[in-house]
Amino acid sequence: MTKTMWNAVGLAAVFVAGFAARGVMPGDSTAYAQAAPRVFELRTYTPAEGKLDLLHARFRNHTLRIFQRHGMTNVWYGKPMDAPLSQTTLIYMLAHQSREAAKKSWDAFRADPEWTRVAKESGVGPVKVESVFLEPTDYSPMK
Repeated sequence: MTKTMWNAVGLAAVFVAGFAARGVMPGDSTAYAQAAPRVFELRTYTPAEGKLDLLHARFRNHTLRIFQRHGMTNVWYGKPMDAPLSQTTLIYMLAHQSREAAKKSWDAFRADPEWTRVAKESGVGPVKVESVFLEPTDYSPMK
């Protein structure tokens, strides 16, 4: 299996564990079916060696907010627990109204002057990006 497939399998396992735990934990469920269908985008980032902490800082301090401004819904951000991926990889998931909406959001994001400045000033440099679009199954608790 490719790295992206392993990432998707790992993320799916995390979601399944979360949904299983909701039945034994007090309180309301944390995931509710949405009225309108969405598509999810699973992204894996691999920066140059030694740049992962700078990438996390850029996301923490700027990127999530800029994504939101351009209509992207921040769903989940995580990092692998085991080396070597724990030292080199950021994995996250966004939700979009459609693939067309995702394209428009990404185009606007890339053209955003704040993003251009932040990307340059962050010191992260080039990042290898893998992206997979996903749609919920008919039985998925999260739509």
